Amino acid sequence: MTVVATAAALSLPISYSKSPKLNFKKVLNFQSVKGGFRVFAVFGEEGAIERKSGWETLFDVEDPRTKVPQCKGKFLDVNQALEVARYDIQYCDWRARQDVLAIMLLHEKVVEVLNPLARDYKSIGTMKKELAGLQDELAEAHRQVHISEARVATALDKLAYMEELVHDRLLQDRNTAELDSPSTSTDTSTHSHASVNRRSPKKSLNVSGPVEPYHPRLKNFWYPVAFSSDLKNDIMIPFDCFEEPWVLFRGKDGNPGCIRNTCAHRACPLHLGSVNDGRVQCPYHGWEYTTDGKCEKMPSTRLLNVKIKSLPCFEKEGMIWVWPGNDPPAANLPSLNPPPGFQIHAELVIDIPVEHGLLLDNLLDLAHAPFTHTSTFAKGWSVPSLVKFLTPASGLQGYWDPYPIDMEFRPPCMVLSTIGISKPGKLEGQSTRECSTHLHQLHVCLPSTRQKTRLLYRMSLDFAPVLKQIPFMHYLWRHFAEQVLNEDLRLVIGQQERMINGANIWNMPVSYDKLGVRYRLWRNAVEEGAKQLPFSEST
Repeated sequence: MTVVATAAALSLPISYSKSPKLNFKKVLNFQSVKGGFRVFAVFGEEGAIERKSGWETLFDVEDPRTKVPQCKGKFLDVNQALEVARYDIQYCDWRARQDVLAIMLLHEKVVEVLNPLARDYKSIGTMKKELAGLQDELAEAHRQVHISEARVATALDKLAYMEELVHDRLLQDRNTAELDSPSTSTDTSTHSHASVNRRSPKKSLNVSGPVEPYHPRLKNFWYPVAFSSDLKNDIMIPFDCFEEPWVLFRGKDGNPGCIRNTCAHRACPLHLGSVNDGRVQCPYHGWEYTTDGKCEKMPSTRLLNVKIKSLPCFEKEGMIWVWPGNDPPAANLPSLNPPPGFQIHAELVIDIPVEHGLLLDNLLDLAHAPFTHTSTFAKGWSVPSLVKFLTPASGLQGYWDPYPIDMEFRPPCMVLSTIGISKPGKLEGQSTRECSTHLHQLHVCLPSTRQKTRLLYRMSLDFAPVLKQIPFMHYLWRHFAEQVLNEDLRLVIGQQERMINGANIWNMPVSYDKLGVRYRLWRNAVEEGAKQLPFSEST
């Protein structure tokens, strides 16, 4: 058996976001040194005396991207793939050094602002404003360092895997004879033919039959898995993601962590235990795990070097995110904040007994509202003679006509919508801009298993802030959300049953199915490994 890997699987992450913004004109001078650079720090106002940085040797590292083998799109043998993986690690090291440099320079700027000499020409208000800005930049720089750490860990795991492939290949070459060339030729021809058939473009969507296992490429995205407000310091949140059990908790530093919800000792579910001093304690024999999965306590026995799997996990804008894929995590976490002027009124988490793609299909379709939601938000809606979803030719967002609703699919599993309303159950105007009050919704459809979705729902309003002060109001919002979902579920569960038995749920799409069709085409492209995903901004 020949072991090969594509360069795309090990391509360097050269499109990472920039380091936190710094005023390099005043802070840094760069001197080229054999393809790298040396750092000279300049502090204070322009014209100040330059002084050589004491960190020169640490950051005098050449950018490895100039030496990367040009092999993208080519098939590599294991040794070539191993070399690409090594460059991957070198890049992660170089990137991490730049992140640390950014933090050190920001610390220097804090010291500069607090310098007693600065008080002679700066007011306290100015200094407070500068310190607040530097604090935000430091927080972003520290987050970039944590992401760099996650990239390095992923790259090391990938390198270990490639080394294992090389070892297996050497053993195979040593202990087995070569296969007969005719049969090899036949097998190769058959495999090539099957590959061509698999990659050939489909004329129409076909979503039918039992739900297939999730493709690994679908995991290489940041996924929101919980709301920050639900993750207290002393509790755990268990959840499934891509048919694997995980548990969220906060470590000693208050930052969230995500580890496999299975004790390494006897496979006991960890969420049945407790959080002690920033560690999860297994309820069976008391083994305790940190946020990176390392077991730091084993009562009644000798401490062994044990570690369970953990996922890159970060917190941003009131949500907890994880990266379940094998590729290095993307540098930037998406923003899911409501638009300016909106206040969050409800955050709900509900388990839905359908595959997440079916739920997304439903959420991206509004034409069904006057027929399905006749007891809730669409009560009294008239049935228009024509429903259209208007969108750019290459977009995953747009607006509904005649309904004043803007909608967007945000990869990999989010739906954002803004609805113009006048009073409950009624619509006004022909677009959201013509409406005076609005409801903003976020739906996150996390793939738990092949027949279960973890739905994160957030509702925001740009009116009636007094509703946030009413006791037990969140129970009312949850009741209403469950009513709307139940109207959909009886239909979507029926779809799922027929799909499993062979029916094509996208047998005859029409014009108002546009956004749902685009989601399916995007997902197909991800699973097929397309170099350029459809409907992206660069398309």
